[in-house]
Amino acid sequence: MKLSTKGRYGLRAMIDLAMFCEEETVSISCIAARQHISESYLEQLVRKLRKAELVVSSRGAQGGYRLARPAAEISVGDILRALEGNLDAVECPGLKEDQGCEGADFCVTKFVWQKINDSITEAVDEIHLDQLVNESRKAWENKKDISIKCEN
Repeated sequence: MKLSTKGRYGLRAMIDLAMFCEEETVSISCIAARQHISESYLEQLVRKLRKAELVVSSRGAQGGYRLARPAAEISVGDILRALEGNLDAVECPGLKEDQGCEGADFCVTKFVWQKINDSITEAVDEIHLDQLVNESRKAWENKKDISIKCEN
């Protein structure tokens, strides 16, 4: 499985948002500046994250985005599925009862594909946003000379 920039940038944006939305909403421009992501591309990603009910927005002078639920309740899998869709590494028709394929009854490779797909799902669903925020904070502590605050 290879993730596109949607998944990679979206995950970075969600970590950034989780780090800074505890006190106030966070603007797209601040996330974009800290993460070196185009604002217009980030807006597209945030639309998908809103549709998946992972983030909420507020309008006005102090408007911006925040997490829709606590970071401990949002898995990496939730984020990646919202941005990338299905995370299966292999699309095997033999794994779907309604589709099947000509050799499904005799093909044992479908068990390999199922194991790989299940492993990916398990891995991304075990990691939660709060864990990544903690790791990110540790990394920022080692870079005290870099400003991480953003002025709107």
